[in-house]
Parts: sequence; structure tokens; C-alpha cells
Amino acid sequence: MTGWDVLNETMKNLPSIAAGILLVAVSVIFIVGFGRHGINFLKYGFKQIALDSSLEKRFDDFEKRFDKLEARIEAIETNHFGHLKNYLGILNGVLLDKQIIDNETKARLDNELRGM
Repeated sequence: MTGWDVLNETMKNLPSIAAGILLVAVSVIFIVGFGRHGINFLKYGFKQIALDSSLEKRFDDFEKRFDKLEARIEAIETNHFGHLKNYLGILNGVLLDKQIIDNETKARLDNELRGM
């Protein structure tokens, strides 16, 4: 049984609208394939030329973009935590000045901030 036999049997069993849509789709596929590959389309069909290298290139591009994004996120985290540590250090001083915490508590908080 060839591909044409399968297509013929499928066309007989489908309603006329579905058969028409299928016929149009097959025609478009044939026109596009013949336009790209010429007479070789009849021999080989749509062949996947260098698919592995294409996928590899896409993943390499994705990996480069991901590395750039990761570096940017690390820079933002470093910047953010640097500002946060400064803010918390100033807050500790203000709390000590207002006598809300004592020197011992401020020293512990400062040590905790240094460890971050």
C-alpha cells in the first residue's frame, strides 16, 4: 500500500468538507516542499538538514543569554544587600541613640550584619 492509497482511502471515509481541507493542506505542503527542494522533494521529502547543529546553536545562544541574566541578577543581589546592610547599620545606631536597644544588643546586631 503506497501513500497515495492511504490518501485515497482517507478521502473516501471523510466528510466532503474535511476531505477538501485535507486536500488543500496536502497541496500546500507539496507546493512549499517543491518550492524549497525542487525535484528532490519528490525523492526525499522534507529532509532535516543539520538539525543537530541548529539545535546546538540555539542552546548555545540560550546558555549565553542565561549566563548574562545570571550575572545581572548577582549584581542586583550584591547591590541590594549592600544597601540593606548599610540601612540596617544606620538603624542600629538610631535605635541605640533613642535608647531602645543597649550597646550589647547593638554589638550583636552589628556582628550579625558583618556575617552576611
